[in-house]
This record gives sequence, C-alpha cells and structure tokens, in this order.
Amino acid sequence: MAELTHQIRALHTDSTVTVYQAYAPEIGLPAAREGRFPAVWQRDRMTWIKPSFLWMMYRCGWGAKEGQETVLAVEITREGFEWALEHACLSHYEHGLHADRATWKRQLKRAPARVQWDPERDLHLQPLRHRSLQLGLTGEAARLYADEWIVSITDVTALAHTIHAHVRDGDLAMARQLLPHERPYPVNEGILAHLQH
Repeated sequence: MAELTHQIRALHTDSTVTVYQAYAPEIGLPAAREGRFPAVWQRDRMTWIKPSFLWMMYRCGWGAKEGQETVLAVEITREGFEWALEHACLSHYEHGLHADRATWKRQLKRAPARVQWDPERDLHLQPLRHRSLQLGLTGEAARLYADEWIVSITDVTALAHTIHAHVRDGDLAMARQLLPHERPYPVNEGILAHLQH
C-alpha cells in the first residue's frame, strides 16, 4: 500500500495527543515547572504546535537556536486538538479546494487555526517524502490551548540533546530507540479532507 503523502503521526493516548514547541528559557522553564504557560506567554499571538518530534528538532536545531533553547512536550486533550483541526483553514490558497482566492482569504481571516504541511524529517533532519502537520493557533484557539486543553507540559530538552549526541556519534539505532513513539493519529477523514493539500 502506498504511503500517505500527508500524515498526522503523533504520540497519543485514548484521551491526549502530544505536541511540541520550543521557547526561550524564561517561558519554557516556568511552563514545564507549573504545567501552564507563564503570564509573559502572549495569548494574542499565533502559536504553532507540532505533533512531530523530529520536525520540531529541525525547527529549533535540537534546542540550540536562540529563543528556542527549551523544548517542551505539551500533552493536550484530543478533543481540543480535533476542535482545532475542525476549525482550521489551510495556510495557503489551493486551486480546486477553495472557490477562489478571495474566499480563501476570508476563511483564513476568520479561522482560529491554520494548517501547514511541511516535509517530515529524518534523524539527520533531512526531508522525507511524506509531510507532517504544523497547526497554528490564534485568537480563540490560542486561548483554549493555553487555558483548557493542556494536560501536562514536560521539558524534553535533555532528551533532544541526548538523541542529537547519538546522531552525531553515528549511533542511529540508539537515537531511534529514544524517539517518542509516534503513530498515525485516527482523525476523522472528513476533517482532513479539506486540509490535505
């Protein structure tokens, strides 16, 4: 069977799904300590969550990029995650999916969430053929994420550094063993139909 081009793969349980973000220590450390974002976290800004650990590593450079030194695993409710998908709009115009560019722009402006598909990454952070979900939250979605959906926040910076060290040493088998166990997320096909382009 051919591999799906667009996949939501995630570490998930019956009630939660884990997404990743990276922040400067002044946000990331208190968030992990308190299990919620500190007051300096801005609810009126777009925030992007990523179910793929390796895509997060690509984005934050294994926790080495400035302002992204603290890598967080944020466990959120599946209800919240799926609400965001249901209310999301693609971040780019897609001919044949949207009636026209103006309609898409109106949808994007109204939508509290937006979906972007980027190439998944391997342990060397090189692009793979299938694409991984990035989910942008703004307005109502960002507030719900911060105040209602979060179940736990864990600092996984040390894990990121350890996996990276194994990759640098050429021990890909050990690096792979330490990766979060991400598997296909059973989202309703109807929800994804308008987002898989």
